Amino acid sequence: MVGSDISYLIGRVSLKDRKAFAVLYEKSASKLFGICLRILRDRSEAEEALQDVYVKIWQRADRYVESETNPMAWLAAIARNQAIDLVRARRPVASDIDAAYDIADPLMTPEEAVVLRSEGRRIDGCMETLEPDRALAVRRAYIEGLSYEELAEIHGVPLNTMRTWLRRSLLKLRECMSR
Repeated sequence: MVGSDISYLIGRVSLKDRKAFAVLYEKSASKLFGICLRILRDRSEAEEALQDVYVKIWQRADRYVESETNPMAWLAAIARNQAIDLVRARRPVASDIDAAYDIADPLMTPEEAVVLRSEGRRIDGCMETLEPDRALAVRRAYIEGLSYEELAEIHGVPLNTMRTWLRRSLLKLRECMSR
């Protein structure tokens, strides 16, 4: 199915067309399920996430703008974000950054743990040199895996501006880490 067909179906869903919704589900569910399964690594959780994804698609179809985003990318972003939210919800909250590093690899030697904590503090220090919105964009891009398009939309800036933010921020981080 081509993107224009998916766009048409999303448009019909925004008008609460149940038949279009059923066809959209039929055409896109396997791909969106694959995204959820890849992130969650648990079939039952992925199935639940997929159900929530389609609830969000039903509720938010009127927000889709065909000229701004590829329709499958828009659907995939909803699936990815839903799965990531579930991963975050089940992850224990670390009381501080050191605890998070300790969770990462319990088989580390004490020396390796000290080096890792030191590097983590250096990265955190370098991230603090960035403007807050740039630092948030870097975290979302490279830790959460959001696309340039998603970040541009979230931050309300043009796509090329977001690319420039990320490129300049990475250069600044590289310079800071090399000191």
